[in-house]
Amino acid sequence: MKNPLKDFSYFSRREKQGILVLITGIILVFLTGYIYTYLREHTALSDAETQLQLSAVEEYESFIASVKEKDNKREYHPSRYPINPSSEIVLKPFNPNTADSATFRKLGLPGWMVRNILRYRSKGGKFRKAEDFKKIYGLTKEQYGYLLPYLYIAPEDTTRKTVQLYNVSITKDSTKVLRETPYKYPAGTVINLNLADTTELKKIPGIGSGIARLITGYRRSLGGFYCIEQLQDINLNYHQLENWFYIQDKDIRLININHSGVERLRNHPYINFYQAKAFVEYRKKKGTLHNLKPFTLYEDFTKDDLEKISHYVCFE
Repeated sequence: MKNPLKDFSYFSRREKQGILVLITGIILVFLTGYIYTYLREHTALSDAETQLQLSAVEEYESFIASVKEKDNKREYHPSRYPINPSSEIVLKPFNPNTADSATFRKLGLPGWMVRNILRYRSKGGKFRKAEDFKKIYGLTKEQYGYLLPYLYIAPEDTTRKTVQLYNVSITKDSTKVLRETPYKYPAGTVINLNLADTTELKKIPGIGSGIARLITGYRRSLGGFYCIEQLQDINLNYHQLENWFYIQDKDIRLININHSGVERLRNHPYINFYQAKAFVEYRKKKGTLHNLKPFTLYEDFTKDDLEKISHYVCFE
């Protein structure tokens, strides 16, 4: 067995002194730690030290309890709701067609979402059933679930008001004689709804100048009608007019969805800003669109939305 003391003798005097100092220092460190631990365990704390230690423990336990309480609140109110944590949430009955911005904010909706709702209403939009409110951009299922029990729609908002067609009736006892009676087509006349101008439309019984301009203006925005039922969009009773019109799909002006920007797309009555943005973003990420099937998975599109849009877009 090798003798370590023999190896030690080969070191110089200075090296030997250094080694001894190092060993002595290590021993002192261990002894100091041991003595401190022993004295701490066997020496009673003063009242002040005991009180300070208890105070520190209570403060720590209070902190842990507050963290757990916040975690419980987050589980009950998901991080996405309420979105407006700076103010107190007040859940109470509200009508989305008449509620002001302050009411929406108290319900926990963020400012940008409130502005979207008010902008939708300012353009004539109506929430005719509770499910319509669910379509608000950015509103999650959790938020809708919280608000649904408090949401109500007034009876007058649940039905569309239809424009009464113009009818002229002259009683037998009337002494007034019309100097010029507008010409009206006889029953059985059928005209192309997508090509008729205001002059021709006014020849249809029940249509005056105002309704004629309403029809042509909406037709221009759409790019043409694909069915008579679309007259409901401008609050006209299509049942009174369907026997006077026919429609040809070739007369519809299509939008090339692969070459149109957000502004061009959103100007169409059936495409809102978020849907237009979804089309453009999809093109940037995936390339050329060949159909609308990818958007059946998007929350911004309903089946009815895609069916309507399909009549007005092309892909080449």
